[in-house]
Amino acid sequence: MSTDTPENEPVEETPAEQPAAETPAPTPEPEVPVAAEPEVPAAPEPEVPATEVPSASMPELEIGSAGSADTEMSVDFVPIYRGKVDRFGVAMGTGRRKSSVARVRIKEGSGKITVNGRDLNEYFCIERDREFIKAPLRLLDCEGSVDVVVRVNGGGTTGQTGAIVLGIGRALQGLRPESHHELSAAGYLTRDSRMVERKKYGYRKARRSFQFSKR
Repeated sequence: MSTDTPENEPVEETPAEQPAAETPAPTPEPEVPVAAEPEVPAAPEPEVPATEVPSASMPELEIGSAGSADTEMSVDFVPIYRGKVDRFGVAMGTGRRKSSVARVRIKEGSGKITVNGRDLNEYFCIERDREFIKAPLRLLDCEGSVDVVVRVNGGGTTGQTGAIVLGIGRALQGLRPESHHELSAAGYLTRDSRMVERKKYGYRKARRSFQFSKR
């Protein structure tokens, strides 16, 4: 009996391993050139011719010195005339102060001042009030050349005095319009807007509290 030896057995041939196919390297994409924006040249600024001012025409100012009245600009100022003159030549003016209202009539006369049908010295006992009422007349030097008739109501002596002064100032403004600036500078055409402050809830007066008691 014949036996095949391992030497006689056929040997299977294994195919040789083929090398792996190399992947091709990616080719770089070509760069696309970007078109540059054209530069726009800036418009040249127009040259302003410099005007030279002669030094002789310019006023010289020193430190601490105010400008002269000639260099100030003139402004057309139109005053408001609250006083009126009727067809008989009587000037009328209304004045107010606090809760007092005074209606004043001024006409040519001998310098008599009447308040509510009574003489000024009899109606106002305080010299200060009488001097205040005569002040606008003395400013225009017409104290003894005009008669003043006043009707005033409301308020006390101080309020009535201020109302009469404003009424006389406005009446003189209507009688003599050229004296507006003198009366205005002296304050006889300005309404005093100060009034009594109202009482508040929880207070005894406008600001006065009730007396506080610990016990």
